[in-house]
Amino acid sequence: MNKNKTWLVTGASQGLGLSLVKQLLQQGFNVAAISRNPDQLSKIEDGASGRLLPLRASVTDEAAVGQAIATAVEKFGSIDVVVNNAGYGLGGAIEELSDEETRANFDVNVFGTLNVIRKVMPYLRAQRSGHIFNISSIGGYTSTMGAFGIYAATKFAMFGFSEAMAADVKPFGIKVTIVAPGAFRTNFLSAGSLALPQHPLDAYQGVRDIHKQYQQWDGAQPGNPEKAAVAIVRMAGEEDPALYFFLGDDAWQRALKKNESVMADLTRWETVTRSMDF
Repeated sequence: MNKNKTWLVTGASQGLGLSLVKQLLQQGFNVAAISRNPDQLSKIEDGASGRLLPLRASVTDEAAVGQAIATAVEKFGSIDVVVNNAGYGLGGAIEELSDEETRANFDVNVFGTLNVIRKVMPYLRAQRSGHIFNISSIGGYTSTMGAFGIYAATKFAMFGFSEAMAADVKPFGIKVTIVAPGAFRTNFLSAGSLALPQHPLDAYQGVRDIHKQYQQWDGAQPGNPEKAAVAIVRMAGEEDPALYFFLGDDAWQRALKKNESVMADLTRWETVTRSMDF
């Protein structure tokens, strides 16, 4: 892949985003890194030879996102690869999460991503090239484990609009990849990245038990974020990149299990399903 290309990464100051920024700089790419706390990127700015542009913006602020993208284009001349990584987890049963908590998660994970897409697409269309990576989750493909229904809904939404967008932007030479990671050893399960219900209900002890298991897992997740970053860079260099990109053995296993379950129900109810036409 051409090392003169510019990557735009949101949620760049921690977790997978930070691992990706480091990997990109090591490989010689230009990086426009959007974060609410870009000061955290100062530790890796040294030695980047002007190839790192930290940008302060919240993805929920569409005007700020637009200005950040314009600044990146002004500095580097173009944006070639976009990684929509900003987001946070939200645990809880549907009933116990308030409208405010639910909308806040959608505002960042879904509408924040859409803000970036709307503001960057005019540049990509004009140059008739580009690659957009939308970081979803294996929880956006299968959420049968429970306890994270709203978060799963935000990540399912990313699958939906990404599939449609891939078809819409193909005529412009723009590619789309949905990334669905499993459990990676980042700060995703820490207090700053995972919110829990403000008013938990005693009835959902099972949900509390699952949250406790996840919190005990913090720091022991099997996935290596550095390997995930390498995989994303590799996919960006593919002539025919994947639309669906699952990362992690746990993601692989859970995706297969869902596929098998869907096929089992399709087969079981095939006669009824296919008998609906006039």
